[in-house]
Amino acid sequence: MTEEKVNKRKWFSFTWIKSILVGSVLSSKQVTKQIPFFIFLALLGIGLITNKYITEKTIKQMEMVRDSLKEYKSESVIHETELMYINRPSEVSRRVVERKIDLIEPVEPPKRIKVKKMETK
Repeated sequence: MTEEKVNKRKWFSFTWIKSILVGSVLSSKQVTKQIPFFIFLALLGIGLITNKYITEKTIKQMEMVRDSLKEYKSESVIHETELMYINRPSEVSRRVVERKIDLIEPVEPPKRIKVKKMETK
């Protein structure tokens, strides 16, 4: 009994391979019924590949933006330190003297000016 099953399996596999090679499998009704499903699977695969491509492109752009953001942050720190150096009182007075501007440093502290509000009728 087992020999019959083995022979049947060999015959079935041989005929199945032969039908694939000849192309008669594609013309059978079972396969033609499944053609819309195969088309759906192909479109789904194309969609997944496209999605992966777009995602990788977006990730590359995000990395480029992160890199440029790091550069801009470092530039802003550099400009901030330069500005802090320029705004020091000693540096301001040195530049005033260097450019020969007629400004002097005040000796007295600043005074607050009080103005009374006028009443309107």
